[in-house]
Amino acid sequence: MKKYTKKEILENAKAENVRYIRLMFTDIIGTIKSVEIPVGQLERALDGRVMFDGSSIEGFVRIMEADMYLRPDLDTWLILSWEETNYGKVARLICDIYTPDGNPSDADPRSNLKRIVKKMKDMGFSTLNIGFEPEFFLFKLDEEGNVTLKTMDQGGYFDLSPIDGSGDCRRDIVLELEKSGFTVEASHHEVAPSQNEINFEFSNIVEACDKVQTFKLVVKNVARRHNLHATFMPKPIANINGSGMHTNCSLADLDGNNAFYDPNDEIGLSLVARQWITGILTHSKNFCAITNPTINSYKRLVPGYEAPCYVSWSEHNRSVMIRIPATRGKTTRTEIRSVDNTANPYLAVAVILASGLDAIENNLPLIDPINENLFALTPTERKNLGVSNLPDNLKEAIDLLKEDKLMKETLGDHIFNKFIEYKTREWDEFRKTVTEWEIKRYINII
Repeated sequence: MKKYTKKEILENAKAENVRYIRLMFTDIIGTIKSVEIPVGQLERALDGRVMFDGSSIEGFVRIMEADMYLRPDLDTWLILSWEETNYGKVARLICDIYTPDGNPSDADPRSNLKRIVKKMKDMGFSTLNIGFEPEFFLFKLDEEGNVTLKTMDQGGYFDLSPIDGSGDCRRDIVLELEKSGFTVEASHHEVAPSQNEINFEFSNIVEACDKVQTFKLVVKNVARRHNLHATFMPKPIANINGSGMHTNCSLADLDGNNAFYDPNDEIGLSLVARQWITGILTHSKNFCAITNPTINSYKRLVPGYEAPCYVSWSEHNRSVMIRIPATRGKTTRTEIRSVDNTANPYLAVAVILASGLDAIENNLPLIDPINENLFALTPTERKNLGVSNLPDNLKEAIDLLKEDKLMKETLGDHIFNKFIEYKTREWDEFRKTVTEWEIKRYINII
């Protein structure tokens, strides 16, 4: 990521004819928000003097505590090439939220993540490198611009045109991402019809979360140009593969070396890596409401569609929740396969990091790998191996989240309580809804 000074940003805005700036942040639920200002207010914004009404944002503050300050991260300055207009260009800055007394807001997921990063550094690690692998569907719009579930193709994994009808749109997304500073490593058709994946270079912890939020904006905006709707919904269509966001992680020591690699280990994993895996598996059911936070998330986490619904790890086995990709050395990493795109990335990474650090700090008993195909085993056989399931639904996940003291410490009282309050409301709305499935199943026989 390029480092910017205030002076450089002001000069760049003038040279590039930037007329408006989006001051962006992410709410507790993971929705990207922004306050737009004209370029004449840019210097004031760079000084952290732009305010907004925090009481209007879900879960932020009470009405009597409404005033909040947007403090931009100067390194996130980006001219939005996909938003060029006739009157000039639009740029963005990603902001942390501060209170009037000058402290980071305890409702701000990005600031909260930085708090966990500090603990990581205090334990002797320089950063957590993260590479997200977001999958998404492209659906056709009807003549009135409404979203349909009509797919672009009947393609499968790595298929080419003309079977892959998403290719042109996907290529345009890649080009737009590169204009925005991404290093794209690969893009391809995924397993299900109209399902796609674009992989980009890993980044350090906070930057990686910023990038995945930017990625979603680019994908949705470019899809609209092609008269398509891009959705990161985990399971928009039943009985086909869903979309996840595999999260590749590796801790670096204070010298920048990969702390997960040990050339003398049988499979090249250090004790730190094995402890990290143990911590994540130990807390996985408790943080599932954070990494898989919607009703629809649990329609994906079912057996039969390559979804990682079993709490386990392995070097090669793709039926487990955590897989160890084959590369070693600088690229030794853990691939956490359960996370989906509906997660707030700042909160998801915070609970993953805290869980891994918990096992490293407290030397938790190591969990052994499972090298059998868990999809082919019976529930009893899996139980005998010590393998449990991730939660079956959002309600179960919320209840498990409430039980974990580490999760409360990691998220802070405010985010923890507001998140549970919001998601409990979501579950209550769902359980009171009569679905089309119920009508078809029961209306004629009861």
